[in-house]
Amino acid sequence: MIFRAAVLQADSQDDKATNLAKVSRMIDEAAGKHADFVAMPEFVNYIGGRQGFIENAEDIPDGETSELFSRKAREHHIWILGGSIAERNPDDDSHVYNTSAVFNPSGRFTAMYRKIHLADHAALTESSVITAGSSVTTFTTPFAKMGVAICYDLRFPELFRAMALRGAKVIFVPSEFNIIFGRDHWETLLRARAIENSCWIVAPNQIGTKRNMTSTGRSMIVDPWGNVIAKASDRECVIMAEIDTDYADTVRARMPSLNHRRPDVYGGVMR
Repeated sequence: MIFRAAVLQADSQDDKATNLAKVSRMIDEAAGKHADFVAMPEFVNYIGGRQGFIENAEDIPDGETSELFSRKAREHHIWILGGSIAERNPDDDSHVYNTSAVFNPSGRFTAMYRKIHLADHAALTESSVITAGSSVTTFTTPFAKMGVAICYDLRFPELFRAMALRGAKVIFVPSEFNIIFGRDHWETLLRARAIENSCWIVAPNQIGTKRNMTSTGRSMIVDPWGNVIAKASDRECVIMAEIDTDYADTVRARMPSLNHRRPDVYGGVMR
């Protein structure tokens, strides 16, 4: 099954209305290029300080941003993966979830994923404002089964293997990857996850200087053999690629490493 994927590389800042207006135009652009599936980067509707994330957090799928994505999916009859946004945490008003939501061509909310792995290191302390998710997400489309990870999740191959073992042939990685690490790690990690799991990796990334960091950009689409088939230049833009989900089956037959796993000797790591 072949479908056309569009990746939006955006420079989101701390003005939600401006960000959403821009993203709306970019979705229209992607639809005008006959995209079947549009994917956006992490924190696509707002990037600012800690308090700003809390104040701009929304319910999903009932918030302003979800309503925009639902309307655009219905208007253009496309699938939309809304990057990620700060989702209100009803149990803790001092923290939010970092959540990606999926909408089908009827505009119906179809799936959601809350970022599992939080980046707490010298450049960032996500746990100060974000509550970690606890569930792996895959979802079914007419094209193939798909999965979602967010940014720092990219460094944890177990998550991607779990999605592949559930049947995912396409995995989205909406990100705000810091340029400090992205210069050396971003493309290497994306290609490694694609090769390890013989799956397509669709990785929309933020670009530009934010309040506390500069984002790498270089959004890309990687095929199941590890080839980069589309890559964004260093600006806000929409990139496109045809994704043949059957090619994942071809690669898995040629290199059947998923069938050669030995969970009996891994000490329970990946059972």
